[in-house]
Amino acid sequence: MKKILLVDDDKNLSRSLANLFDAQDFNFDFLEDGSEVKKIIAGNSKYDLVMLDVNLPTMSGLEVLKEIKKVNKTIPVIVISGFVSTENAIQAIREGAFEYLTKPFELKKLVATVNRACGLTAQPTEAPSVSHANQISSGEVGVMIGKAPEIVEIAKMVGQLSKSNAPVLIVGEQGTGKELVAKAIHRNSLLSSNQFLSINCASMPESLLESELFGHEKGAFTGAYYKRIGKIEQANQGTLFLADIGKASMLTQSKLLRVLQEGKFERVGGEESIDVDTRLIVSSSGSLVEAMKEGSFRVDLFYKLKVASIYIPPLRDRRNDIPLLVDYFLGKYSGNNSDNPKRISKEAMQYLSGYDWPGNVRELENNVQSAVMMGRSDILSLDDFPAYTERNSTNGKKNSEIKSDYTDSFKNIIEPVMPKLILNSPGQIYQFLESAFERAIISSCLKLFNGNQVKTSESLGISRNTLRDRISRYDLY
Repeated sequence: MKKILLVDDDKNLSRSLANLFDAQDFNFDFLEDGSEVKKIIAGNSKYDLVMLDVNLPTMSGLEVLKEIKKVNKTIPVIVISGFVSTENAIQAIREGAFEYLTKPFELKKLVATVNRACGLTAQPTEAPSVSHANQISSGEVGVMIGKAPEIVEIAKMVGQLSKSNAPVLIVGEQGTGKELVAKAIHRNSLLSSNQFLSINCASMPESLLESELFGHEKGAFTGAYYKRIGKIEQANQGTLFLADIGKASMLTQSKLLRVLQEGKFERVGGEESIDVDTRLIVSSSGSLVEAMKEGSFRVDLFYKLKVASIYIPPLRDRRNDIPLLVDYFLGKYSGNNSDNPKRISKEAMQYLSGYDWPGNVRELENNVQSAVMMGRSDILSLDDFPAYTERNSTNGKKNSEIKSDYTDSFKNIIEPVMPKLILNSPGQIYQFLESAFERAIISSCLKLFNGNQVKTSESLGISRNTLRDRISRYDLY
């Protein structure tokens, strides 16, 4: 039998959680405060797991976690929280938590996590629902503002990666916040007291990029009137973030590989090997796999970086986070009126939440900043946001043409089968047609691109993860 110590000041929730598990396999002890946990753990080695709420009366769950790990580093601890906090997730994993879960729980995931922590492989069973308020900390900056499960997972990965100085690859579309994640890894790491520097590999010519990275000796080339210390050397004992690594030349890639493997490099025009201990975090908005196939990216460098990788989803795949981001940016750009920031109309918020944001969070931020500066009312309307005004002024005719071109075609396909659908599938017609239409679109696009998922996802305007999910769902392999 597995012994579990559950620390939460919500008695009803604690009992509900305990009822999810077979009493013959699990025995729960309960505490409502964390002040006694350290003493109990130190004097009692019988517990197989501690489940710990973040918000406790006298001390936070994260403080209790630290105390537990001081007396028993091996006991697994699952941290649970009533609100989504990327900073809490980072800190919990960094301090050695087995897992960080938020309420309301996905019950199967909760039971499976407990089983894993206790070294069991039992399958989760159907269980009664657990009710708990889900509060969102909308004002925190953290890794990324949001409550989407993907964002919480990114925060936990940041906490895990902060424990080492291993290189990290961050992948995501332009504007998703890749540098923000890189800074969070550095800020929570042992290197946080040293420099964090960044270079965009796509923003400068190759000759200049090489000098910026590795430095050069005096006289190395025309115009090299003095010795220059490169960013890799400047960031020694710290972190260097390289954006758009796929734009670097093969020569620069080979030098970066040597830095990763040997911790050595030479300045441009120099012969002396310089030792360096710089953590490299790199990002890419394009597919490095496709770049390898094309021969423009080194395979060995890719797999050296791929050991630790983070994927940031586009904003259109986490629309529920848009209101949180809008509220944060409204406060950020209200300036002297931060105590009474501008508000946004319901109509405008609905439009922003439904917009696809091809420029992701960066585009949304620019739109809110523009609306705050240019809006004349305390309540911002649709007309204050460039995403609405520009799209409607330039694409109005185009949208009407698309409607007239395709609506009639779809009607000609659907109308003949509609009576049969009404007869055989009442109440399910919309769902049936929606899935059939989605399958047809993805299947046709995959066929057009000969199964190339990168080109298919880019053309459809969906993420690779979404495409892979639909391919699996509709058996389109």
